[in-house]
Amino acid sequence: MRFRPLIVCSIVLALSSASVPAFADDPAATPTPAPSQSKLEEGLALDGDTTRAIVELTDAAQHEPVAGVAAAQSVDVLLQPQSQSFMVVEGTAEELAKLAEDPRVTSIHRDRTYAPAEVGSNITQIGADKAHEKNLTGAGQNIVVLDTGIDRDHPYFGGRLVGEACFSAVESGVESLCPNGQPQQTGEGAADATTAKCLSGGVNLCEHGTHVAGIAAGSGGVAPGAGIIAVQVFSRVNDEDICTGESSCLLAFESSLRLAMDYVATLTQPVAAVNLSLGGALSETDCDATEEGAVFKPKIDALLAKGIATVVAAGNEFFEGASYPACVSSAVAVGANDAADAIADFSNRGSLVDFFAPGVDIQSSVPDNQMATHSGTSMATPHVAGALALMKAAAPQTPVADLINTLKTTGRPYQYEANGAQVTTPRLDVGAALAGTGPQPPITQSPTTGPTDDPEPDPTDGSGPTPQPDPDDGQPAPAPTSSVTPVPLPTVTVTVTVTPTPAPSAAAVCTRGTAGARMTAGKWAVEIHRSSGTIPDNTLNCYLKLIGKASKVFPELTKASSLGKAYRVLKGTKTSRDKLDSALLTAWLNWAHGRNGTTVLTAAEKVRLSGAASKAALRKATKNVLKSL
Repeated sequence: MRFRPLIVCSIVLALSSASVPAFADDPAATPTPAPSQSKLEEGLALDGDTTRAIVELTDAAQHEPVAGVAAAQSVDVLLQPQSQSFMVVEGTAEELAKLAEDPRVTSIHRDRTYAPAEVGSNITQIGADKAHEKNLTGAGQNIVVLDTGIDRDHPYFGGRLVGEACFSAVESGVESLCPNGQPQQTGEGAADATTAKCLSGGVNLCEHGTHVAGIAAGSGGVAPGAGIIAVQVFSRVNDEDICTGESSCLLAFESSLRLAMDYVATLTQPVAAVNLSLGGALSETDCDATEEGAVFKPKIDALLAKGIATVVAAGNEFFEGASYPACVSSAVAVGANDAADAIADFSNRGSLVDFFAPGVDIQSSVPDNQMATHSGTSMATPHVAGALALMKAAAPQTPVADLINTLKTTGRPYQYEANGAQVTTPRLDVGAALAGTGPQPPITQSPTTGPTDDPEPDPTDGSGPTPQPDPDDGQPAPAPTSSVTPVPLPTVTVTVTVTPTPAPSAAAVCTRGTAGARMTAGKWAVEIHRSSGTIPDNTLNCYLKLIGKASKVFPELTKASSLGKAYRVLKGTKTSRDKLDSALLTAWLNWAHGRNGTTVLTAAEKVRLSGAASKAALRKATKNVLKSL
């Protein structure tokens, strides 16, 4: 089973062969059946391993006949939501290709995973204190938090937990976080974040959701009178490769998110916003037309039609764009700012971001009746969700789209440059929105500058193994020339940083570098070797996690989730595919270090993902990547 990490603290949605209750009908349009090969996502199970995949059907009535075909071909059926026009299976590339020949199957793609956005006076800065003074607390409205569950009896929530549900995947190496151990559960206790499966080595992996809910609607949060509906959408993954050296981590599957969003659409309570402090791959542009975006946009639009805004973390990669699903045009994408009204150095930014909100050193609730301080766009997002609860409580008949627009026009404008253009993005000011004040003076954001020292380690250490020539290519390989024993992974958290102590403590956020240093494969290999480079191991480990989000090759197709494995990829020279992997990883490391531009990498990855790519095509792609370094 292969997972695609998509960042915030890793969290996966639960899937099972048991059918789930009927929620809102899947609003996605049914595509026209296509030739079987074109129905498969690029690179699906190319390495011969089995893959967990979503099979899109022509309609929901086709579950049983297609499941029968799958069983006959030894494809495991993991989930059959009877009211939805998709099912989840696990099979090899050959098995999935055979299943795609069925005319009732419209497409097959990986069951993508999403991670919670990482975690770093905020209420006063956004003017929520002024609303509270006028007795505007969000009472009568509810906020749905799709996250890692909640500490149900935390005093910060004052008994305002009004609903719970859980959608959590189950399979080998993946455990459901639903208290009943099943892939789904609704009702009291379903989203409990203090169960034994949330604990690992004395740390609560499910801390993130309680912290997020506290910012949105805790007694010291933005909307302290609003109700909270907690939905657990993560699963526990027990795999060191997937968890980058950790024994366990959390990830949320696309299939679980889809079911959770449909569940929200069936709620009868008044809901102002659904909060998704999680994210996946990165996009520089509106992603509505992409395969992944097309899955989420109809669901976000369906919630919007019911008066519910979908508020999503933009991501913590210091990227001029946003992660999925924040890049969907009808989602409300939120970046982070600090107490000095500056864009947080880790926050994504640009025209896809709808708001900035406080996301640095935010104190909120965590399990076991404690408080902790975290930073990240995960923390910024519930500020906007809470603000919408305040707005909707004050004007319940006003369309939510109008409320969002009011928050935009009354926010404090941040002016800055992104993707070569001038951008203006409002910083949330709900006090001004409720008071009906006019436009505020803008704040020009200073360009972020990185370190001036460009690391230039000596790549000539000859202690490593001699590169092997490509038996089918006599040209020199883009491999490094030095080697040391691969470094064991340090203990680092890219998304959800857990700090189970009552005292506030700032947590580091994993983000792209700003140095923009251009280095060769050899120099990156030196950096990755133990004590031989100048870049800290935790920074390198962070870079690998970011690459896992941005790339379709790493680690989905080629394992590069640890420093030791990344070193071996950089040294790979035996085949044309090895050489392309080395060049691609080198280029992605340069990107993570701060260099912009991914067009060449994206084109080369398409070649690498093609099982039919010729040696000549692989060599050409490698040459193009090396030219871009």
